[in-house]
Amino acid sequence: MPKMKTNRAAAKRFKVTAKGGIKSANAYTSHRFHGKTKKQRRNLRGTRMMNETTIKTYHSLLQK
Repeated sequence: MPKMKTNRAAAKRFKVTAKGGIKSANAYTSHRFHGKTKKQRRNLRGTRMMNETTIKTYHSLLQK
């Protein structure tokens, strides 16, 4: 049986942490900031940890 291929689109967007969590950038950060408060914009900077319910699905995409 051939090896599983890593989904390249997912590999460019998500990083797996040492404990197996997945971190990614926040959504809603590309445009239309005039409708968001300064607090919302500040909190959207940086990265976030993915929800535990979806981690299993994304681990299969990021398999190496």
